[in-house]
Amino acid sequence: MAGCTSETVHNIFQSMEYGPAACSSTATAQAWLDHHSRTLGLFIDGKFVLPADRRSRCFVDSKGGTVCSTACAAEDDVSQCAASAVKGHKAWGDLSCYQRAKVLLGSASALGRHGPCVAELCELCEASCPPSSLVRLLQYYSSWAQLRDTLIANWTPLGEVDARFRVKCSPSVDQPFGFPSFVGVVAVVSSDDCSLYSLMLKVLPALAMGNSLIVVPGRSSAPPVLLLAQLFTGAGLPAGALNVLTGSDMQLGAKVAQSANVSYVSYSGNKPDAVLLCRATAGMGVPVSVSQNVGARCPFIIFESADIDSAVDAVIEAAFKKKREVHWVLCVQESVLDSVVARLGHRMAGMKCVALQSVGDRGLVDAAVQGAQQQGATLVQSCAAPPSSAQYPPTVLCGAAPSSPFVVEPSPGPLLPLMTFRSNTEAVALGNHSPHGQAASIWTEDLTLALETAKSLSVGSVWVNSHSVSDPCLPVSGHKDGSTCTDGGQQGLYQFLRPSSSSHPPLPRSSPVSMDYSKFGTAASPPIIPEDSDPAGAPKVYLQLVGGKLCKSVSGCSIAVQSPGGGGVLAHCPDGGPKDVRNAVEAADKVQPGWMKKSPSARAQSLYSLAKGLEAKRRDLAASINVQTGLSMDKADEEVELSIARLSDWAAYCDKVQGGTPSLPQSGSALSFPEALGVVGIVLPDNSPLLSMVTLLGAAVGNGNAVVMVPSEENPLPALAFIQVLQSSDLPAGLVNIISGRRDQMTVALANHSVIKAIWYWGSAEGCQYLQHACTSPMKTLRLSCPKEDGGQDWTHASILEDMWRSAVQWKSVWIPTA
Repeated sequence: MAGCTSETVHNIFQSMEYGPAACSSTATAQAWLDHHSRTLGLFIDGKFVLPADRRSRCFVDSKGGTVCSTACAAEDDVSQCAASAVKGHKAWGDLSCYQRAKVLLGSASALGRHGPCVAELCELCEASCPPSSLVRLLQYYSSWAQLRDTLIANWTPLGEVDARFRVKCSPSVDQPFGFPSFVGVVAVVSSDDCSLYSLMLKVLPALAMGNSLIVVPGRSSAPPVLLLAQLFTGAGLPAGALNVLTGSDMQLGAKVAQSANVSYVSYSGNKPDAVLLCRATAGMGVPVSVSQNVGARCPFIIFESADIDSAVDAVIEAAFKKKREVHWVLCVQESVLDSVVARLGHRMAGMKCVALQSVGDRGLVDAAVQGAQQQGATLVQSCAAPPSSAQYPPTVLCGAAPSSPFVVEPSPGPLLPLMTFRSNTEAVALGNHSPHGQAASIWTEDLTLALETAKSLSVGSVWVNSHSVSDPCLPVSGHKDGSTCTDGGQQGLYQFLRPSSSSHPPLPRSSPVSMDYSKFGTAASPPIIPEDSDPAGAPKVYLQLVGGKLCKSVSGCSIAVQSPGGGGVLAHCPDGGPKDVRNAVEAADKVQPGWMKKSPSARAQSLYSLAKGLEAKRRDLAASINVQTGLSMDKADEEVELSIARLSDWAAYCDKVQGGTPSLPQSGSALSFPEALGVVGIVLPDNSPLLSMVTLLGAAVGNGNAVVMVPSEENPLPALAFIQVLQSSDLPAGLVNIISGRRDQMTVALANHSVIKAIWYWGSAEGCQYLQHACTSPMKTLRLSCPKEDGGQDWTHASILEDMWRSAVQWKSVWIPTA
């Protein structure tokens, strides 16, 4: 430390101020920036590129000093980067699993050597992320890179994997039928307020699975990501396997996602940028997964059985740090409210004001505080607020209500709403009041109470007597309006693997169709007649199933179902609409929580019973397939037989995959387990009308979901005939709802319902584009297929089971620390 400071040990102990950072780390970070003349270019094809005519974006530290500037990429840079990524993917994908794992381990070693430089740069850019966390990510995913072929061999049904793929999986080798493959070029995009750790939680698993990347980081994480890209390339990562483009806003991420060479887009950040990205890529045939880990409202629950001192220390640490990704809401049991408030006042005394992101935020904070006081809230502040500046003291707003504006729309400042509850049930209700489902912190020394509460909260991560803990070994899915994918753990790897084309054919790349989204689903319809008109000798009139009851459509009209050869009308089926969907979702949402709480074995028995009921009605179902599709009776009976077997398969699946207890690098225990999505809307395909329906029905219901199904507009009769099987089963009324109607109109009704969590759609390219554009508020998980463009799906293939199972669940992790 000689030469770094003139302070003596005596003076340091007298002042008790923070000492300066180690000189070597500061010099290294500054030297790296100076080497680039404080102007960082784009990282393309393994080297920095700085075009002369590009705009730049300046980074200023907390004291107003200029740290560096980054170039803003243009369209030419996007094209050059995409071409580099294609070349890099071939070089990276041609390596064996062992070679890729070796490169990632080498990157971890390089990061360990240059950790002080990375830490200093992160501190300068306010992208705080300990190098140890990044090293842990690299070590974890290097092991999965080594095991990649074993992973996908387990995903593929036995007998379909050639032995040569256990050594090396190369895109240049012909892959056996049903074998999952590389995604290709993956675009990882983040918002300006996304943390470096959240971004790398996307980047590293994509690399481990053999894909090349184009990374579009946010403002604060851009310089560290550029440094990491240089370090990884120096450790042996092929040129072009990791490219970094920097810009000024989310428009760059949209341009990258629209590139024809990009096969998959993964986003991490806030909700507004996620909506912009999803709508910009609608209709282009590129899947987009979203992790909304910024701006969510998360409950911090303190029960009377908690260690109050530890809980108060933790909530102050979590809620009042300078840069936070979530907004905490403190929920305290009434019996310990006075004790908690007193300790908050004592611990907050003397705390310094927290710097706001901008001067404009001060007005929002003042307005929120004034509004809270007008509604009767009392303040607990560390000190008086300064008259006017971009700073504000840590403040607790006591006496908040769930509907208070400052709770529903949190301000950007260091404000912590405090609400009270009496019972455990009220605590869960308060915790689930938020539209977000990212995380929750529970404080109690009663382990049974903690686990029951964790199970009941609709969030992806639950921390017991802790907060903001993370590790890549645990899968996390944001529930509700949180995310559309799983990050972390083994389950988080599958988004970066492409399923076999037989189980889930990818959407074809295309240009968006010019369409008026407000008019979609209102075009000319097939011939419609009133349901009351039923003259003698008329075709059979079918009914739909809503809430366990047979009924006509609310509109009172029917659609004429034509015979396969166009020879006449086979039957009339109800013409469902938005009101029918509303009634069905209401019934499904009412029964789904109880169905989800049933044991997996109980759900399995219900599916076995459903399979037995289908076998009893096999002649009727085969006849409906024969009449509707024109298949021979032998072929129709074969489809019924496959459908019976498929329901039995799903029954067997119910209690086989139930999460686990992964090993953690730190002390403590953790649980990870799959949970139901909620209510799933399904628009059924035209081909294999019965087999496809029971496949999707079994996947959803077997995992605890309720469904609203729309039969094929072309072949609706087998699905409507299946209603008699459902009515004779022991499935709860309202769990399965079947509403017939015009596909586009029903698609709009499903997309516009806020309770529906996921939509599985087989239909037109226009319908896929509409769903990608419309299902953003709240964000819905989409599984889209366009059979006329991608050739359709092979519903007889066994690999569809594993793929559909992953689409029907979301993951939850529970952290239980120990001393």
